[in-house]
Amino acid sequence: MAEEAEGRVGLSPTSGSEQQAPHFLQDVIFHGKSKLLKALTPQENTQSQQGLYFLDGQRRVDYVLTYPVKKSTVGRSGRQATHLLTENAVARSLRRGYQSRDQHIRHHQAPRAKDPSSPPSSPGTDVELGCLAETLNGQEDHKILRREEYEGKLRDMGLELEKDEDTKISGVAFVKIHAPWNILCREAELMKLKMPTKKVYEVKQLCGVVEKISSLVSKVVEPLHPQVEEHQPKNIKHLSHTFSREKQHLFDLSDKDYFFDSKTRSSIVFEILKRTKCKAKYSMGITTLLGNGVYTAAYPLHDGDINEESAVPNDRKLLYEEWANYSVFYKYQPIGLVRKYFGEKIGLYFAWLGLYTQMLIPASLVGVIVFLYGCATVDDNIPSMEICHPRNNITMCPLCDRVCSYWKLSTACATARASHLFDNPATVFFSIFMALWAAMFMEHWKRRQMRLNYEWDLTGFEDEEDHPRAEYEFRVMQKSLSKDQKSQHKIEKLTCQDRLPAYMTNIVMMLLMIGVTFAIVFGVILYRISTKAALYMSSNPVTRSNAQLTVKTTAAIINLVVILILDEVYGAVARWLTVLEVPKTDKSFEERLIFKTFILKFVNAFTPIIYIAFFRGRLVGRPGSYLYVFESYRMEECAHGGCLMELCIQLSITMLGKQLIQNNLFEIGVPKLKKLIRYIRSKQGAFQEEERQKKLQRYETDHFLEPFAGLTPEYMEMIIQFGFVTLFVASFPLAPLFALLNNIIEIRLDAKKFVTELRRPVAARAKDIGIWYNLLRGVANVAVIINAFVISFTSDFIPRMVYQYMYSPDGSMHGFVNNTLSYFNVSHFQQGKEPMDPLYLGHPVEMCRYKDYREPPWSTTPYEISKEFWAVLAVRLAFVIVFQNVVMLMSDIVDWLIPDIPKDISLQIHKEKILLVDLFLKEEQGKTRNLESRSCTEGKKNCSSSRSSSSRSSSSSNNNNNNNSSSTVAQPHSGLHTNSTNSL
Repeated sequence: MAEEAEGRVGLSPTSGSEQQAPHFLQDVIFHGKSKLLKALTPQENTQSQQGLYFLDGQRRVDYVLTYPVKKSTVGRSGRQATHLLTENAVARSLRRGYQSRDQHIRHHQAPRAKDPSSPPSSPGTDVELGCLAETLNGQEDHKILRREEYEGKLRDMGLELEKDEDTKISGVAFVKIHAPWNILCREAELMKLKMPTKKVYEVKQLCGVVEKISSLVSKVVEPLHPQVEEHQPKNIKHLSHTFSREKQHLFDLSDKDYFFDSKTRSSIVFEILKRTKCKAKYSMGITTLLGNGVYTAAYPLHDGDINEESAVPNDRKLLYEEWANYSVFYKYQPIGLVRKYFGEKIGLYFAWLGLYTQMLIPASLVGVIVFLYGCATVDDNIPSMEICHPRNNITMCPLCDRVCSYWKLSTACATARASHLFDNPATVFFSIFMALWAAMFMEHWKRRQMRLNYEWDLTGFEDEEDHPRAEYEFRVMQKSLSKDQKSQHKIEKLTCQDRLPAYMTNIVMMLLMIGVTFAIVFGVILYRISTKAALYMSSNPVTRSNAQLTVKTTAAIINLVVILILDEVYGAVARWLTVLEVPKTDKSFEERLIFKTFILKFVNAFTPIIYIAFFRGRLVGRPGSYLYVFESYRMEECAHGGCLMELCIQLSITMLGKQLIQNNLFEIGVPKLKKLIRYIRSKQGAFQEEERQKKLQRYETDHFLEPFAGLTPEYMEMIIQFGFVTLFVASFPLAPLFALLNNIIEIRLDAKKFVTELRRPVAARAKDIGIWYNLLRGVANVAVIINAFVISFTSDFIPRMVYQYMYSPDGSMHGFVNNTLSYFNVSHFQQGKEPMDPLYLGHPVEMCRYKDYREPPWSTTPYEISKEFWAVLAVRLAFVIVFQNVVMLMSDIVDWLIPDIPKDISLQIHKEKILLVDLFLKEEQGKTRNLESRSCTEGKKNCSSSRSSSSRSSSSSNNNNNNNSSSTVAQPHSGLHTNSTNSL
């Protein structure tokens, strides 16, 4: 069918293009000629000057393709060049439409094959190739042929194209694409787009006390709403229905130019670009053409400039003023306008981010209260008071071999007091609260998502069947060609056997990357051990006293730097592994990429924290029998205040560092740097003075913006942050507060990036956030388990509770510190492991203490694990089980109590269905009445004509009355048959 169309379009060089071109191409040619002189006049349309329209100032640019060209030295005006290129491109597609690819290649390459010494044809002899000044090599010829073929296919699909090769950007040409009304209607019907009909109905409002409370709250938060004008009252909604060309009368088509907004138009054109393929070695759509360098970029245009002055600001400027601005950080987001400009998928992301940020407010308040409770009760904490008491004369065993000496427990006073800020009974309550908070957040988001689906007419939306990726089709074709030629069956898909090498590579590489993370964590452990020993060897007393703090802080910073570097590496590795798998569709590719990236980045971010929380200080041994690494490095211990303080330091530095450096600095600096590099490469820096006088067109300005790379990086950083907020919140109650402060900036930063730094993304429809919801649910469930283990094993909550209710003589915490310390006889040190300076405290030491539950050296079983250890362990395990079951049960109750669909939205959806049924019933009744009235009208006409013929027949006949009556009855049928035959 395509070949026949091309044959009809094709013309001989001497024939007139207007005479044989299809109707839509004739419009392009005649319209271009009629508007040529007007385009050259100084009174050119302002919007056309901005590059949002074709040169005729009427047809809107819906999409732009760019490709490289070599600039010509011939001087001529931009308008003349553009018009000549437009008409030449149309003529070229008409002349070459009927030729195959092989004829093109023979035409360009046969003369060179016959006479290699002959000079190549000058580009000036063929204006259609863009007046190139240098010889085209074979690869460039191939790209030109692919472009010509592809653009010819686009014209066959009904799109209108206009080229501009004489631009202000050196070496870049543009193809502007416009979709006419009939093409928009056709594609909207194929894509099953829901559009608003003429029918409007009133949205049911709340009543009674609820309405009064709602109106009061609305008045209070009115200053927080953005100043975005609504085109219709909030209680009025258009009834939407899937667009159909047969039912256009149902829709308000009074202004066809704005019935499909710019977001919808660009998505329709992009769908055509994906579906249209040119025939090369294998099927090539726009994605493959971009990958092969046939085109360098493809993007829709932003709506105007954020700095333009107009009575009615465009949507982009409105978004910049009321959304992408740090001065409006306290306001709600204009989610409706975001969806209108960027599409549902991006709108859902910002709606989710906004809800997540709002939900962080109560979590932050409770976290601050828990922290303040720790500050208020630190002076009443008996264990820390015992440690800090001046009469405390407990001598502790050395923290490292040889270079470390004995030390007094009172020197750990500051650490013990600081640990109480995060290790107090309130943190247990906060852990339970955060588990329920996560469940509330998930349920609240499901309700918010359903409300947005209703407001955005996505209630009946189903995921579209995605087109196979070009890489997948290429692999299928390669497999087909590699098979025996005798086999006639067509290979349509890749099997698991075909993907087995890729799967094995994925497993091996994922394990290798996780192993790299473990190795780096182990390296940091060795750094801490060796650095601590080196600092204790220093003769400076200040250095020796601050050795612990120095090692903790520097190790945390090293971990942060490694995490930031490996995040970038793991992102590239995950993409490479996903490409190896050759997923069939873009959705499958995205989900596999997200899963791999999440696993690698999650392990990278939380492995150091998990080590400190659950392993550090557990595999140490005891004095006289320590555990060593490489026979020389003694495993590190926790400070007497516990590992919770060190966990808090590591968590805070990693979280704040990732947010400040990776999420904010990288997001601001990297796009600007890439934009600067692209600007320099285009040689614009040498013509800054000229550019001040010449304003770039809209499509030229957007070319310098950063391409949109998807929402995966945005979601990923928020999911990792969600992990920091929920997984180890028992050790860092201020995590929700820091996340809230970061997200307030993050929303405006992302908004500004989307509005000013990125090319406009192609609008994509989506009814939910996809796989990200499952990842959130998984993190929330894991958080319950991890917090139970943190409270039970990392903090001293369980040991304190066991001592108070089982071993304390008076039921208080007095004597708790002494109960947790075991005795060691210094004469039992291994040879060569004793301190070099045993008189460091000024007196000889016979017994030192260490934190563990072991029998004293004078018992019958010296240094064996004591019964207190087993009691504490049993309570810890019981607490983990009870905590998990109770919190999971409470989360399920919250899930059950809160319906996924708000009641009012459920009623409105049901009401819409009834209204749609009524609308179609009335339409069918109207059609039936019209048909009946037409049949009656035609019946009357036929009856009158039959009577006249019957009277003529009766007057000329001499038959009796019976024959006349029978003739009269038969005649109408004869007349009706004659009339219908004539009409046919």
